[in-house]
Amino acid sequence: MAEYVCTACRKVIELELATAKKIQCPFCGYRILEKRRAPVVKRVEAE
Repeated sequence: MAEYVCTACRKVIELELATAKKIQCPFCGYRILEKRRAPVVKRVEAE
């Protein structure tokens, strides 16, 4: 299961895209979701 955030109400939703019948927020009904990603820290060393 992956976590998604509704772009309208900002609630977190767990959804499996392979088995989902509808891609829709269960709280507000909005259909645009963004995938939550872990923060990535990149370090670049100066020369």
